[in-house]
Amino acid sequence: MTLRQLAPLFGISKSAADRIINRIAPLLALRPRRRFRKDTVLIVDGTLVPTRDHAVAEQSKNYRYSTNHQVVIDADTRLVVAVGRPLPGNRNDCKAWELSGAKAVVGNTTVIADGGYRGTGLVIPHRREPGQAELPAWKEEHNRSHRKVRAGVEHAFARLKSWKILRDCRLKGDGVHHAMLGIARLHNLALAG
Repeated sequence: MTLRQLAPLFGISKSAADRIINRIAPLLALRPRRRFRKDTVLIVDGTLVPTRDHAVAEQSKNYRYSTNHQVVIDADTRLVVAVGRPLPGNRNDCKAWELSGAKAVVGNTTVIADGGYRGTGLVIPHRREPGQAELPAWKEEHNRSHRKVRAGVEHAFARLKSWKILRDCRLKGDGVHHAMLGIARLHNLALAG
């Protein structure tokens, strides 16, 4: 709902609704977990959020001004455990992994990622060596199971982006980060019941 639609429901002005939401939004934000069980497996991937604030966004592969958000979920529960700070959308995932602060949040926990995270120390799929025709059967099997586990983060993105604000964010400055954290918290509440 827009502020123009929300304000009459509570009998307040549009500007009052805006002030209230700006005050409450950071309180709804997801707080990253600091500790993980020893056997926890996490999944990370980056997603682009279209943003109209060109101060925090850059043109990305979809030719829109976007921000790159690194989202970390728990492989077992599918709950979002951390969301990195937004970076311009033209940053690749391996660079955004470190710069967004997501790497610092997870520490030494085992993290699964896609092939875009080469050289980061994360668990990524096997690749063919130069001149190699195909992978051995055991590596193909490992890649198959890796894809099945990693699909969880793509499903989380689909649920997160069902919220209209993440399909075209009009908030300025830290607003896109607060929106992503708030939606992640609502996603966790919906999954946990």
